[in-house]
Amino acid sequence: MSRMPTIGVTACTKQIGLHAFHISGDKYVRAVAVAAKGLPLILPSLAELLDPAEIIDGLDGLLFTGSPSNIEPHHYQGPADGPDTPHDPQRDHTTLPLLRAAVAAGVPVLGICRGFQELNVAFGGSLHQKVHEAGTFMDHREPSNEPVEVQYAPSHTLWVQPGGVLASLGLASEIQVNSIHGQGIARLAPGFRIEAVAPDGLIEAVSIEGSTAFALGVQWHPEWQVMSNPDYLAIFRAFGDACRKRAIQRAAGAAPRA
Repeated sequence: MSRMPTIGVTACTKQIGLHAFHISGDKYVRAVAVAAKGLPLILPSLAELLDPAEIIDGLDGLLFTGSPSNIEPHHYQGPADGPDTPHDPQRDHTTLPLLRAAVAAGVPVLGICRGFQELNVAFGGSLHQKVHEAGTFMDHREPSNEPVEVQYAPSHTLWVQPGGVLASLGLASEIQVNSIHGQGIARLAPGFRIEAVAPDGLIEAVSIEGSTAFALGVQWHPEWQVMSNPDYLAIFRAFGDACRKRAIQRAAGAAPRA
């Protein structure tokens, strides 16, 4: 019997009162447990203390989560953000090198929202800092004054590209997804494949061509009520299957190392 795969879940840093915390959303760790059927392990953003190679050596997969914060634009040679833009430099310095190390080592990776953007930036892509102000794109932000069930409800159509990872999971050519983001991909990272686009042309899902393991990023939030949405569930199940495959390899002593 194969063991439950251990899946690292990235954390944001947050000041609560007088103390600093490393936190990850409940919906992400629950999706890992119930949909990917893995053991979620929250990873603190401690780049100065934890080496990426040592982190991935003990994991079977990595989930890069969404966040209220944005990647600092100097990581993709973008202009300075506005003064009120939320940033998390400790997370940036942890996740960007960790993504590169994980993909190089063949560790399954799933990036969601900020994690999707981190995947693109880590490998040389850039971002629109305000999608709704960048040309002909629609406003992809959630209605801030509505209940969370409305914010995370399906918002727009997504066109799944033929021949890619999402299509191989059985997703139809058109699906409905939620939309809860202000930033998005501007320049696609070299070696990336477009997996899905919004009706306005914004890239909403990518994979890495030539990756030796599952490496997918999605701009929407498939972790939300994942067990009730077959398209969302298919993504997490495929990610979980890839993590179990690595767990078996590691147990047999055959897992690749960074």
